[in-house]
Amino acid sequence: MACSGVEQRPDSQTAARCLEEAEAALASDSIRTGETLMRKAIRLAEESEDWHTNYIAYQRLAEAVSQSNPEEALRLMKKALAVYEQHPDEELNYVILLDYAGTYAAQVAFNDDGSFDEALSFIRRAYDIAEKGQMKDLMCQTLTSLANISWAEENYRQALDYARKAESLLPPQRGGYEKETDLRPGTLQVLARTYLSLNMLDSAETVYRRIEPGDDVHLAYIVQSNLAKIALRRLGATQVEDSVDEAFGQIEDIYYKALEQKDQYYQETLRKEKENQQLAYSSLIYRRTLLIVIIAAIMVLLVVVQALRYRIRMLHQQREYEQSRLESELLMQEQEKRRLQQETEHQKTLLHQANEVVAFLQNFILERTEVMKKLNQSGDSLITLNAHEWSEIERTLNAIDNNRFASIREHYPAMTEDDIRLCILTRLGLSNRTIGNIYCITISAVQHRKLKLKKDIFGETNPDITLEQILKN
Repeated sequence: MACSGVEQRPDSQTAARCLEEAEAALASDSIRTGETLMRKAIRLAEESEDWHTNYIAYQRLAEAVSQSNPEEALRLMKKALAVYEQHPDEELNYVILLDYAGTYAAQVAFNDDGSFDEALSFIRRAYDIAEKGQMKDLMCQTLTSLANISWAEENYRQALDYARKAESLLPPQRGGYEKETDLRPGTLQVLARTYLSLNMLDSAETVYRRIEPGDDVHLAYIVQSNLAKIALRRLGATQVEDSVDEAFGQIEDIYYKALEQKDQYYQETLRKEKENQQLAYSSLIYRRTLLIVIIAAIMVLLVVVQALRYRIRMLHQQREYEQSRLESELLMQEQEKRRLQQETEHQKTLLHQANEVVAFLQNFILERTEVMKKLNQSGDSLITLNAHEWSEIERTLNAIDNNRFASIREHYPAMTEDDIRLCILTRLGLSNRTIGNIYCITISAVQHRKLKLKKDIFGETNPDITLEQILKN
């Protein structure tokens, strides 16, 4: 490797390769290795006067430490800006550096309850340059940063104005979550968060549903947790909203602990590989030494033969020692593996508990709705639900079930409104008797309708699989 091998003459190619290796390590969540390589890339770039690689490395290093140490991230970004201003190249890079510096300054101000003036100064300079050059993507990015700062200052109206301007500059979405539109989720997040802070629940829900997390688990968690908060706030369940925050906070802690364990495993693997290389090199040295001793034994007389025997005896003892040491290391590795397995099982238990909390909260939300109260208190009497009540219960189920019935409507357009309502009642876990009271039909008629719906719409002919199981899956 360019950075970790024998010391070479510093040149720009070596610095650039070192930067690539550092970014690859960070992409694999090996934070410590990535930071070490990034600092070496900075040193090599300074020695070779490769200023472009130099300020890029400072920027990447600031990103790597921003979560754990915002103050250090801000210091590194100021270094990057200083290098760029002394050796400027593309103005686009200058805007990006200013925006990053403003973001980290805002983090420091937010953590210390300080002033956001420095952060605003950086980002406004970035926006002015982007606006002058009509760099629409960077205008959108800097407006999003300004909206975040205004939100942190609790100036929600100002934040909403910036967020709306940023949204108007978003590039058209080509379908799905794509790397080229990375600024879309960030802009929509601050817009939705501002709506939520202003208690504009309908607007906030609309924007959150526009965000497509794709494979980003953390973004999916943010969207779903805030949709749950909106549903709870509509019901006035502020205490349950706090419980939701706590439950999702525990899940986020588990997520970051998993990343930390992955980094530790990566470091341990690298260490063992180096030890194996050293053992292989030692074995090669021993074989060469033995060959030299054998050749010398052929050329000398009895005295050399005696020396050879002594040498062989020493080598035998050394091998026994090495074998004993290797067996001890293998035992330690096996113990470490069992420990990691136990920790994994513990994490799975925590995740299961978190899922149970979410399921409890979903059932609690359903039980609090007026329609469920009406259904649960009706007994054997006739039950009548108006269109508004049907709409309310479907909307609540979509909020807690990740748009289950919106997806059913989209994938099964042949379903009638009565079919949809029968699915809703089945998802609520109502008995056939209660459903019969709603439709004024017998229990056997309800069973027949479910069987027909399962076969004609969902195409399921297995008698052991019920409509409830189909909807659950």
